[in-house]
Amino acid sequence: MGLFPFLLGGTGFILIGAHEAHLHAKPISSSPSSLPCIVLSSLFIINSTVSLFNAHNSNDAVGTALQLQLLSMAFIFLFYSLLPYILPHPSPLSDLVAAFAFAEEFLLFHLQRKDPTGVENRYYDLLLVPIGICLFCTLLHLKSPTSSLPKLGRAIGLILHGTWFLQMGLSLFSSWVASGCSSHQVSRGNYTMRCKGHPEYHRARAIATLQFNCHLALMVLLFVVIFSVAGGGTDDSSNMYAPIGAELKPFDNSANFSLDSEDDEEEEVKATSHKPIIVERGADGNASHPLT
Repeated sequence: MGLFPFLLGGTGFILIGAHEAHLHAKPISSSPSSLPCIVLSSLFIINSTVSLFNAHNSNDAVGTALQLQLLSMAFIFLFYSLLPYILPHPSPLSDLVAAFAFAEEFLLFHLQRKDPTGVENRYYDLLLVPIGICLFCTLLHLKSPTSSLPKLGRAIGLILHGTWFLQMGLSLFSSWVASGCSSHQVSRGNYTMRCKGHPEYHRARAIATLQFNCHLALMVLLFVVIFSVAGGGTDDSSNMYAPIGAELKPFDNSANFSLDSEDDEEEEVKATSHKPIIVERGADGNASHPLT
């Protein structure tokens, strides 16, 4: 496949993820623009078509089958990108198609084992993490379409997908290849990374894991920054806190203010209950109002 398709695809995923994260932080419209996804899907279709003809000319049956799978996945993403122009209003069908496309991509890289001893398998296994994040957030948004957090999570997953694509291209097709390992290509889309022995193989796998941990730490930092910007733009901090002593109100007659204890109330009740009642009779001998 070469370094250039990985660099182009990784940059495209990063731009799409950054665009979706920007729409979450500063909402401009109700639905994000799908033009970047259309361009990226079209480029993947063109690249897979070229690799398909190359595998056919090289009599590479494995490479031919692999490119057919990539073509079907790219066409599904292209269909997802065109849905906003077909449907007049946002529809759950878009998230359903996106979830199906991410699920197919997950299975593609999970089952891709051209060479069981190839170091590229470690990079494929780690690529399942951002794909799984995108798939989970898409299903979550399908269940709660009014929530914006699934879109933000999918944006972070797309950015991690792109950065790891860049890392794969640099680690497999550039001078950054692990020491003691080299790339072997049967056709344009069918390649493997082989090492001289077990120490070099385990060292290359450990380097891939370390690289992914650095990418993941970068995404966590990016998530914190985006979440802080999004939260700072929507929350009204003036309503969150009240000045100290605001609940205390001044009394008008503070000089005449006194505290009544429970003992004073009890004594007043006793004095009232023991007070004699005097009945005043009128001239006709009938009782009138009592006098206390």
